[in-house]
Amino acid sequence: MSDRLDCHYCRAALQGKKYVEKEGHKCCVKCFEKICANTCAECRKPIGVDSKELHYKSRYWHDTCFRCAKCYHPLANEQFVAKDNKILCAKCTTREDSLRCNGCHKQILPGGRNVEYKGSAWHEECFICSNCKKAIGAGSFFPKGTDVFCVTCHEEKFAKHCVKCKNPITTGGITYQDQPWHGDCFVCETCHKKLAGQRFTAVEDQYYCVDCYKTFVAKKCSGCNNPITGFGKGSNVVNYEGHAWHEYCFTCKKCSLSLANKRFVRHNEQIYCPDCAKKL
Repeated sequence: MSDRLDCHYCRAALQGKKYVEKEGHKCCVKCFEKICANTCAECRKPIGVDSKELHYKSRYWHDTCFRCAKCYHPLANEQFVAKDNKILCAKCTTREDSLRCNGCHKQILPGGRNVEYKGSAWHEECFICSNCKKAIGAGSFFPKGTDVFCVTCHEEKFAKHCVKCKNPITTGGITYQDQPWHGDCFVCETCHKKLAGQRFTAVEDQYYCVDCYKTFVAKKCSGCNNPITGFGKGSNVVNYEGHAWHEYCFTCKKCSLSLANKRFVRHNEQIYCPDCAKKL
């Protein structure tokens, strides 16, 4: 046996009858108009199943009720103006009430396309960039004082430019030593990994992540042969005749005495304290 098809509200059988589905529930025409139908803002009657409905800013009308509040001209298929909670046709909107373009000072026709900003209005074609004079229309723009700029002109005149690619930095970006960079441009010279927020080393205006610096750039300690990175425990370095040591590796070859900041003797590429050198 098939399931019964009943009205969600009054439980009347709907089989073979006209019904409406609203928010997932099936209901008879009578319940729809009594419970679910929107109320016309003009005549205050429900907008029934067989009526054509119009809506504007959370208000609803029968299509025959959507008309000028002054001359009652039907507006279902025409331009209109909403003013003080009333719907008006273009003719009934007085010239005094109409917006005037801040560019050409001519009337902005009711329903026409326009741009409004800080209490002023423009025809779309009159809302232009203060620099290049091209129409901005409904596009993005940047205000500066009493001027407005298109995106391109704003970038050229005001945006910081990346020191690497020379292109404007429109969003985000980072600063290193008072110089601006795109995050995608401030990368390791070798592996191209982004360096923002990471430890890195600068060598002759080139930047390296820690791993690449250790592998490709850093000097090797003449004691342990590991890279001298300048990080952590190996931050102190001893240099002598073109060779370099971690400070903790700069010790006497024979007695292991630390020779950092002390007298030493170099013999056959090895470092000795003065006492051990005498015994060679």
